Amino acid sequence: MTGSGNAQSASSVEITVTVDSAPRTAAEDAPGEARSTGDSHEAFVTLEREVALLLRRGRAIQARLAGQLHHELDGAAYGLLVLLDDAGPLRASDVVARLGLDKSTVSRQVASLVDLGLVDRAADPDDGRAQVLSTSREGHARLSELRDARRARWEADLSGWETTDVATLATLLGRLNRLGEAREAELKATSTPDRS
Repeated sequence: MTGSGNAQSASSVEITVTVDSAPRTAAEDAPGEARSTGDSHEAFVTLEREVALLLRRGRAIQARLAGQLHHELDGAAYGLLVLLDDAGPLRASDVVARLGLDKSTVSRQVASLVDLGLVDRAADPDDGRAQVLSTSREGHARLSELRDARRARWEADLSGWETTDVATLATLLGRLNRLGEAREAELKATSTPDRS
């Protein structure tokens, strides 16, 4: 067989390789860069990879921020504190529903946050059996300081971006989050047994 036969063989191998296992190009490796060829499958492969990377980094950042907020705070409890600061006061049952965690996990995290003085717990005025959770003054102050520093970091990191690009990214992430929330609600509705 001649050299041209080997080239043809290599060419057919390239044609049979799927997009999922195709080597990444320099453009794909560049932060925030995705090839836009119009190939829907390739776009979703790239999206899945970038979201998975974002989630991994997010978990690491959340754990680091929790440690900065209080040396005894874990990353999961930090997420609960952020939820209470953004949406509180909330009943414990609402926290369970919003975070999609089991009651015992939320109960442990709440107890930890209360012990650290970051969350206040009070009886629900509408239902004395339920508890209402809110961020304490100290918890809010510490969290606000961290969030301000994090926003400043985003501003510095994205200083080369057009403001419209930052706004577009925020809008698209918001749409993705709303889609995820709707999916979670749908899954919860279909998995909850009908008690009628």
